[in-house]
Amino acid sequence: GIFDFDQAVKNLEELNTRAEDPALWNDQKAAQLMMQERTRLDQAITGYRNLERELDDALGLAELAEEEKDEESFAEVVDALSELQSRATKLELESLLSGEADENDCFLEVHAGAGGTESQDWAEMLLRMYVRWAGANSYKVEWIEESAGEEAGIKSATIRISGAMAYGWLKTESGVHRLVRISPFDSNARRHTSFASIWVFPVVDDNIDIEIDEKDLRIDTYRASGAGGQHVNRTDSAVRITHLPSNTVVQCQAERSQHRNRAAGMSMLRARLYEAELQRREEESQALNSQKSDIGWGHQIRSYVLQPYRLVKDLRTNIESTNPDAVLDGDLDEFMAASLAQRVGILGVEPSDSAESESQ
Repeated sequence: GIFDFDQAVKNLEELNTRAEDPALWNDQKAAQLMMQERTRLDQAITGYRNLERELDDALGLAELAEEEKDEESFAEVVDALSELQSRATKLELESLLSGEADENDCFLEVHAGAGGTESQDWAEMLLRMYVRWAGANSYKVEWIEESAGEEAGIKSATIRISGAMAYGWLKTESGVHRLVRISPFDSNARRHTSFASIWVFPVVDDNIDIEIDEKDLRIDTYRASGAGGQHVNRTDSAVRITHLPSNTVVQCQAERSQHRNRAAGMSMLRARLYEAELQRREEESQALNSQKSDIGWGHQIRSYVLQPYRLVKDLRTNIESTNPDAVLDGDLDEFMAASLAQRVGILGVEPSDSAESESQ
């Protein structure tokens, strides 16, 4: 009952009719929201119909292969059905992403943990991993802020990921990520453990009322760091905004204008406060501990071990990969799908009993 296909088709027909009305665009915001809903429905219906058609084709080929004793064709059918099953599982998850912000774009922040250059290099590796994942899934990435490390890597960075269901897919990635490897910065080639945290929060529009009192803000300006030309290095165009009651800090240096950076920073602050409210509601309704309630170094959600063996393990779902190179290159779909499935209670994914012990 979560995804009523017949009703979805009727809704899409109604939206298509409304889209032909010239008066629709008299209200730009309402029109944009309507078109977003239309696109979402169209993609869901098209995805379902494509699966249905390809399934019929595969079953037809299976019948022929069985009649002709064609093992090669039958093997192709098995591979095709396996791929269809994966796509169907992803569509099922997307149909369950019904949170009020799941369809939104999102901001993704990465912060290096204690450990200097080693952790800062790990933070940059994580940032690259999510940028690669976004590119592979046709999402748009926009750099908001980046603070370079002293020798290598980054201290922190913020990017905006835009596209359908961006927040819905990425929201379970918030938490602490642990790396174990032989450090390239250690002349004695010793094994090091490094930490970095990821924080994902949705982009919110002006229709969502979030009250922020000016007296609760501390706004600092500073010179932007990193690449950007002579202008950003000569002027205090970068902006840091601190919301004192919640101790929430956002930074923006993407624009040359201090005013634009301040506007972008306020948008990020509103998004952060909104995400905190969504998290509070979820905790109350589901009685679950938030993955972001305390992003401390004892709350790892995933371990990436490169030495002495090669393994990536999610400590919440027990999903593992023995190909860390592929994972660090953006192959995250299996981990995201499992954590989302656990969150909505489908696919038989149970919380990991060993997560607490392994996180230590």
